[in-house]
Amino acid sequence: MVYPDHLRAQVDVYLEALRFPSRAPRTDGLEDAMRYSLLAGGKRIRPVLALATASAVQVDPQSVLPLAAALELIHTYSLIHDDLPAMDDDDLRRGRPTCHVKFGEDVAILAGDALYAEAFRHLLSAQPGEPARVLSAARELAAATGVDGMVGGQYLDVAGAAETPADLRRLHELKTGRLIGASVVCVLLLAGVRDDADETLGWRRFAGELGVLFQIVDDILDVIGTDEGLGKPQGSDERHGKTTYVTEFGLEGARKLAADSHAAARATLSSSAPHGAPELEQITDFIFTRTS
Repeated sequence: MVYPDHLRAQVDVYLEALRFPSRAPRTDGLEDAMRYSLLAGGKRIRPVLALATASAVQVDPQSVLPLAAALELIHTYSLIHDDLPAMDDDDLRRGRPTCHVKFGEDVAILAGDALYAEAFRHLLSAQPGEPARVLSAARELAAATGVDGMVGGQYLDVAGAAETPADLRRLHELKTGRLIGASVVCVLLLAGVRDDADETLGWRRFAGELGVLFQIVDDILDVIGTDEGLGKPQGSDERHGKTTYVTEFGLEGARKLAADSHAAARATLSSSAPHGAPELEQITDFIFTRTS
């Protein structure tokens, strides 16, 4: 399946150049832990989505690289904390030891905290654009990662609050979908599209559906994937007794849901970008067909 690797390459070059210096002595070890996880590879779906959205709305993708980096810093922080013994207790991430295994649980927690803070510092200091638009994007990103977003969804997950299919969808709309949604909507806000405009609502529906699709496929891969292919232990959800799309609907039912979600995302994208968005189409198809 085609993936916009040229956009991922731009993101990787930009992330590689990021540094997190401190005026306090002897904090190099913290930066080492942050960069260890940040530069571990992956498809960079969230920052690539940002660049692809910029292209779709006739904005120079290079101009939103600071936002794209902030998205990946936040995603990396969430992975570090997800892997901790108190959460998923995973020893592998992207095929190598997780941050807490490599540097210790205490340093991993601090590395995640620092990545979250540095994401906003970088967005607010490096993202070009009208100040009001940058602040609007920062506000959207903060909301997408807080109580009514990613962290709220993580809480519902650890609290075992997904008792119905509707609960399960809502959990993942928050835990996974909100940051993916911000990858799209923040670009629109930087471009000057009003948050209450019909155009923004359509893009939000697309991005939200994309987040749910990502999670359905993730649940399927947790059952049928391999440690090598996933880059992390297979069957983690089952070991933790989590409610997933597979436990709720069965493997074939989850596959049908994924197909329906993919079709819905594609249809919403077509209406949001009537003149075409080939890179976003590639990402949508990749998420549906990915094997790792």
